[in-house]
Amino acid sequence: MQAITRRLGHHSLRPTPSLSSIYPLSDHYYGGDHPRYGSTLPSHKGTGHLVRKGTGGRSSVSGIIATVFGATGFLGRYLVQQLAKMGSQVLVPFRGSEDNPRHLKLMGDLGQIVPMKYDPRDENSIKAVMAKANVVINLIGREYETRNYSFEEVNHFMAEQLAVIAKEHGGITRFIQLSCLGSSLSSPSRFLRAKAAGEEAVLKELPEATVMKPAVMIGTEDRILNPWARFAKKYSFLPLIGDGSIKIQPVYVNDVASAIIAALKDDGTSMGKIYELGGPDIYTVHELAELMYDMIREWPRYVNVPLPIAKAIAMPRDVLLKKVPFPLPNPEIFNLDQILAFANDTVVSENALSFTDLGVSPHKLKGYPVEFLIQYRKGGPQFGSTVSEKVNPDSYP
Repeated sequence: MQAITRRLGHHSLRPTPSLSSIYPLSDHYYGGDHPRYGSTLPSHKGTGHLVRKGTGGRSSVSGIIATVFGATGFLGRYLVQQLAKMGSQVLVPFRGSEDNPRHLKLMGDLGQIVPMKYDPRDENSIKAVMAKANVVINLIGREYETRNYSFEEVNHFMAEQLAVIAKEHGGITRFIQLSCLGSSLSSPSRFLRAKAAGEEAVLKELPEATVMKPAVMIGTEDRILNPWARFAKKYSFLPLIGDGSIKIQPVYVNDVASAIIAALKDDGTSMGKIYELGGPDIYTVHELAELMYDMIREWPRYVNVPLPIAKAIAMPRDVLLKKVPFPLPNPEIFNLDQILAFANDTVVSENALSFTDLGVSPHKLKGYPVEFLIQYRKGGPQFGSTVSEKVNPDSYP
């Protein structure tokens, strides 16, 4: 406890009177009052809304003090913005440079966004960034391996560790785990197998946790349309692995953030449930590439790459990753594990809980969600007309 207190002292995280009056904190976060393996999340539905007070503005007090692991990633910035907009205090753990989370501090009122340096392999460090929270959201994930972090450590073991620490915390009322649509223990992709194992580990430790499984996310910093556009601009063609007929259900990143907020705002009905979050439209990979080409105003040119050849192109990085004394470039188009992950259709299951059950209407992609691609136009952003000028705004929510 003393070590945690000393660590928190450097970050000035003592609750203000307004926060402590709404959420009284105990001095015994991990003491005998709460057994190490006894979950403190409410075990029944209808526990009341977590957001108890405030007008919804960034200067109000929502009652949420959220530790968002992975907040410096793609989805993190959109989720932090929505949390801060409703007057929540957001603790942002980061492990790199002090500059990594600085763009997030502008999203909330003074003192509402609190960056905290931590080590994901140090349990005491994790306890320190979680100590003052009543909500934990785990967005940590990586779709490729590095020399330091494997699929299993990032997507499975870290999630399990966060769930164990949240269980013994004594004040966590909501735990939300971000997984991935298509995750399965029988998947040929190690990433999807690790995500599925992470889901199971979290729900084993915290049966009341909520699991979100978004499809491929689309947005300004996405990892599918941006790499495609860069490759098409550089080489004047786009490789289609297989024949591009695999079906996917891409979703706008802001809608995924809205789904998480909706789960936090409900009266506990989302606790212990798994939601599959896909967009309103199903695309083949080829159709999504056509949408990308239409937005960047380039003539579509494709090269079909058979699956065995694509695997052969991507395999050297995986073989050499931990055998050479220097880091290898991160894969974009030819990511071996992602090639295996997209070998089968990835769409929302027929009877799965989805956006509708959370009261969220996802946006169609053909419109504002993909307009960020105008930056890749050869003649500049004003070259030609934008999609929003061609599509009736009333045709999408």
